[in-house]
Amino acid sequence: MVSIDLAAPVVQSYLFYSSVLALKVFLMSALTGKARYQRNVFPNQEDTLITKGKVKFDDPEIERLRRAHLNDLENIPAFWVLGALYLTTGPSASLATTLFRVFTFGRITYTIVYAIKPLPQPTRFIAFAIPLLINTYMGLTVFLTYLGAY
Repeated sequence: MVSIDLAAPVVQSYLFYSSVLALKVFLMSALTGKARYQRNVFPNQEDTLITKGKVKFDDPEIERLRRAHLNDLENIPAFWVLGALYLTTGPSASLATTLFRVFTFGRITYTIVYAIKPLPQPTRFIAFAIPLLINTYMGLTVFLTYLGAY
């Protein structure tokens, strides 16, 4: 196991891209809220009192944003855990930084091609699959690194 030095460029890279991803998750909440107010559609009756909006659970634009947000909530926390564990395997700084960068770019691209400006398949599949493969690679690297320890 390699000790983690917060001054190490690879750790700073992980922290930087992790913060970008955290901000992206928060941005998805804001985008969903903005869409709700623009469309005057809300999930709770009390939310409609001021705007005189309506309660609706099947607005296509809002549901698409919500699904993209949920997809982030399923994939980004796994990146945070796997990325932190991956750092303990002593990866090359350039490889690790590339993985973190491509994962982040892939998640942002996924949101754009799915929820912001929907594009036909296989665009969304590629934007989803590349970050998934990166998480898988990091997870397998951690698993194989520590397999002999037990």
